[in-house]
Amino acid sequence: MIIPKNRMKGIHFCMDWRAVKFDWNRARAFLVTVEEGSLSAAARALGMSQPTLGRQVSALETELGVVLFERVGSGLELTPSGLELLEQVRSMGAAANRLSLAASGQSLELQGNVCISASEVHAAFWLPPIIAKLRQLQPKIHIELVATSQVSDLQRREADIAIRNFRPTQPELIAKKIKDSTARLYATPAYLQSIGPVNTAEDLRSADFISIDSTGMLLKGLNERGLDIEKDNFPILCESYLVHWQLVKEGLGIGIMPEDIGDDEPAVVRVLGDKVPLTFPIWLTTHRELHTSRRVRLVFDLLVEELEGQ
Repeated sequence: MIIPKNRMKGIHFCMDWRAVKFDWNRARAFLVTVEEGSLSAAARALGMSQPTLGRQVSALETELGVVLFERVGSGLELTPSGLELLEQVRSMGAAANRLSLAASGQSLELQGNVCISASEVHAAFWLPPIIAKLRQLQPKIHIELVATSQVSDLQRREADIAIRNFRPTQPELIAKKIKDSTARLYATPAYLQSIGPVNTAEDLRSADFISIDSTGMLLKGLNERGLDIEKDNFPILCESYLVHWQLVKEGLGIGIMPEDIGDDEPAVVRVLGDKVPLTFPIWLTTHRELHTSRRVRLVFDLLVEELEGQ
């Protein structure tokens, strides 16, 4: 017989477990449908077919005796009953996530999956040799690498470890600053020759730059470092760093890349040499509870060691 410690201390819970008649998986299907915005998106997020997901939501409606969604045009809209239940289901989802995190954090085995989130540049250029070393050291640890420019939500288990350019503020997360990295401007020699001699920042007023973000942060950052360019200097926008880099190598304009990567590319040269440096921090972040997992801790520590040495 299992006796909870709090009952041994005189705390008793009076819950009628027979009154809980719905399946958590169905409640999760409802929650993910709301948060993803459609049955098809929710099915993709959960790795199941749309008909299966639809049946789970319908079964939950039957179990609870309420209508959760109504169809409006080609989409779904929460009913008043669905809206009223949503916050309760969200609380259940958060509790399930905390349970999963706590259980993962207690894992003592050096096997299983570890998900790493990083930008495309870091994922493509920095991580492959590190992952190769990890595979030699611990072949039973399987790595899922998420290459994205978006910030993965570690609290919602979108990743176990993230490489970021900023320090997290959430108290549930822990982070270690690896180093400061410097990025430079690069272009092909042929492109620089086509716009005339480039010796000063003023020589770039008529140059084409390839933008990597739609927020204008790159434009602002370059002007803060002495350039005098405008939005019209960015005729090409591509938020994929790897595609952006390929466009630079094809001679379509000036782009930006960490100097340890850019200097190794024979197709391009630095623009303005050591001028116009853009320095940014590299932080390694994980969830506080996951940091007690041996396999996550091993991957985290190896990333720290290898990234600091690059």
